[in-house]
Amino acid sequence: MSDRKDKLKNLKTSSVDRRLSLVKASLLAGTRWATSNATTMFSNEEEKERKRKKALKDQAEYLVGEIGKLKGSIVKIGQMMALYGEHFLPEEVTQALNNLNNQTVALEWSAIAPHLKAQLGHKLDQLEIDPEPIGTASLAQVHRAKRKSDGLDIVLKIQYPGVASAIDSDMNLFKSMLKLTHLVPQTREFDQWFEEVREMMHREVDYKIEAATTRRFANYLKDDPRYVVPQIIDDYCTPQILCMTFEQGLAVNSPAVLSLPQQRRNQIAEAALDIAIRELFEWGEMQTDPNFGNYLVRIGNGEAQLDQIVLLDFGAIRQFDDKLLKIAHGLIAAGYKHNLEMMVNAMTGYDFFDLIPPSIKPDMAKVFLLATEPFSCLENNADFPAGVMDNMNRYHWKPSQLHSRVMQRASKSMASRYFSVPPKEFMFISRKFIGAYTFMTVLDAQTNVRKIVQRFI
Repeated sequence: MSDRKDKLKNLKTSSVDRRLSLVKASLLAGTRWATSNATTMFSNEEEKERKRKKALKDQAEYLVGEIGKLKGSIVKIGQMMALYGEHFLPEEVTQALNNLNNQTVALEWSAIAPHLKAQLGHKLDQLEIDPEPIGTASLAQVHRAKRKSDGLDIVLKIQYPGVASAIDSDMNLFKSMLKLTHLVPQTREFDQWFEEVREMMHREVDYKIEAATTRRFANYLKDDPRYVVPQIIDDYCTPQILCMTFEQGLAVNSPAVLSLPQQRRNQIAEAALDIAIRELFEWGEMQTDPNFGNYLVRIGNGEAQLDQIVLLDFGAIRQFDDKLLKIAHGLIAAGYKHNLEMMVNAMTGYDFFDLIPPSIKPDMAKVFLLATEPFSCLENNADFPAGVMDNMNRYHWKPSQLHSRVMQRASKSMASRYFSVPPKEFMFISRKFIGAYTFMTVLDAQTNVRKIVQRFI
């Protein structure tokens, strides 16, 4: 959390102000790029490449610094590009954009208070609100409050004024900036991804959708004591405010959580994986933002009171059609049986797969088999690294180094060019499982993934 001296007094919500700021930054970056190219004219190829990467890194970092000053939707666009754009953005650009995740300077209370009054009217008098936010992001900040009538602890997710109406203009500004600075190749695939980000942005600022989704997931999990979902408080919800109960918990990587006994960490990890599997096999919709800030752990007593996962954010829910779900189910089932032929056969019925030459599919299937290694077992998979799977079918996540092994296999695969820009739907699912796998690794968990998925196979 930023100190008070770091807080913003107001936001640049004027499209003219924002356009001038970005155009100025883009032109300066473009000039830097041209100057850099001129200085490499007489260099050898190796030196040119080194200078090109250095110039690209400096250019991206400069632009990200300028974007961060604007806050609002332009920052969120950059964050989404960093999260989902690794397949079409240069590494130097994604690394720079990742810095936006740390630029979460809060808006001063003097700027938030009038906005709250305009949204809540006389209902504001019913609440005691802490002026110091407990969380800040690019589109909103969260304040803890108490309802005076009964002392109910609640939180108010307050969308920054002007953010929703600025999305389309900010998207156009961002795209123009990328063109002016030559940071990314302008391709059809990039345009499609850019439009997807635009849709995601509009969904994320629609608090009616988020409230409905929060209720839906609360209903899905109402009989499972391993999870806590905040309750929506309608009285204080508006188009730009989402109100819900305050739910206590600790960060996943907090010392108190990481020092829990192995068995309890395993149970927390299995609960996190169980949700990802049920999202695909039962509900047909998935929380696609793997940010650890969307989860807390409420520590129990190890006996009657279970350790619980608190699910905080439902603004990035993605629904999938039956055709895609059928393919995803087939890929996971093939991983469960660790069967190459079955994996190849599952890769049909979707344009992305159907356009791949049949001779390439087995090579791609091997990448998927490695990615689904935790779903297999010692009896059907002879390729486990030593010590990764025990005789109780528990997968040991930390020593597995699974993510890096999958990335290495994919980059060396004959089918690597087909992985360059996968369908956005597969990217969302992939990101979710990468997030879940990271969750397991941070907890140093040992989980029986087969047991979780077995009932759906």
